[in-house]
Amino acid sequence: QVQLVESGGGSVEAGGSLRLFCAASDHTFNYYSWAWFRQVPGLAREGVAVIDREGNCVYGDFVKGRFIISQDNAKNTLYLEMKRLKPEDTAMYYCARDRSGVGWDAFPALRGFGDWGQGTQVTVSS
Repeated sequence: QVQLVESGGGSVEAGGSLRLFCAASDHTFNYYSWAWFRQVPGLAREGVAVIDREGNCVYGDFVKGRFIISQDNAKNTLYLEMKRLKPEDTAMYYCARDRSGVGWDAFPALRGFGDWGQGTQVTVSS
């Protein structure tokens, strides 16, 4: 069972930037798609961005060019660079691995993403 540990969250003002990290305990970035999701208490978890083994990326509609997902296979780390943050970006951010092979097609739905981290909180003040 892979362990995923997110970090990099924090509190920023609107318009600011953050870089999130997701460290994986195994060496499987070359084999799966990986994604970032976010969740506000009381609301459904929503897809932020997904990246496949070839580096192709898809983003949630609300991203609008503000975020970039990337990965470093040698470091077993997934990143999410977030710029021009808005108060509505406030949420717990989770990284996830698509073990099943269907996550890429299902995104922004959660289907297929069976491995999850504990999350890192992002708070954007106005």
